[in-house]
Amino acid sequence: MSTLAFDGTAMLGRQLLRVRNNPALVILTQTMPITMLLFFGYVFGSALAMPGAEYRAFLVPGLLVATAANGIMTGMFQAAQDVHRGVTDRLRTLPVSRAAVPLGQAVADLVVTAAGTVPFLLVGLAVGWRVDGSALAATGALALLLLFRFACTWIGIFLGLLTRSEEAAGQLGSATFMLPLLSNAYIPTDNLPGWLRTLAEWNPLSALSTALRDLFGNAPVPDGAAWPVAHPVAGSLAWCAVLLAVFAPLAVRRYARP
Repeated sequence: MSTLAFDGTAMLGRQLLRVRNNPALVILTQTMPITMLLFFGYVFGSALAMPGAEYRAFLVPGLLVATAANGIMTGMFQAAQDVHRGVTDRLRTLPVSRAAVPLGQAVADLVVTAAGTVPFLLVGLAVGWRVDGSALAATGALALLLLFRFACTWIGIFLGLLTRSEEAAGQLGSATFMLPLLSNAYIPTDNLPGWLRTLAEWNPLSALSTALRDLFGNAPVPDGAAWPVAHPVAGSLAWCAVLLAVFAPLAVRRYARP
């Protein structure tokens, strides 16, 4: 374990240097959720039954979750880029723990995401979103959000190592934008057709969006929903545990394979 911790810290430093040397990409990925908040909140909000400020308060947790799901795209692209450019092959020749490289990438992504969440929340406060729950519940909501981002990054790392192509990773990663659309991240699922509502409520993003709204005190848990949405915190933790248990070992095994 000490070897993994030492090597993982070294790989974490490498990934953070990589982020520092590419500030334009970081700025773009961190400002996109703010742009979506302003666009969705003021354009789509006027077309919904919810008043504008109420919809923006509903939207902020959903956009936080959509940003966390984008860990699939960023993890996939970075892993595929390293493979495509031969960096992964060079790292395999070093006496480094096989789990350290993907772990360093996942933790570095978590650090960047945590830092990028701060300006988004400040803009959310400026447009009318408020934390109406306790400070402890709000802290738990942010911890749950980062845990889900961590799990999504492992999915992306595995898929990036599998595709081995920057172009394929970029095209496949763009498909992750569909995930929030099939959830309650942007709109309530109450009025959806029965089969579509069931599909949306079993989407992991729906459980996490509901958990954040409940912990922040923005919206109550809906009645008559599927189990992950009816028990959003437990459902979110269960989804995170399943995703980590499946994709973290797969990513490490795929990285260790020459």
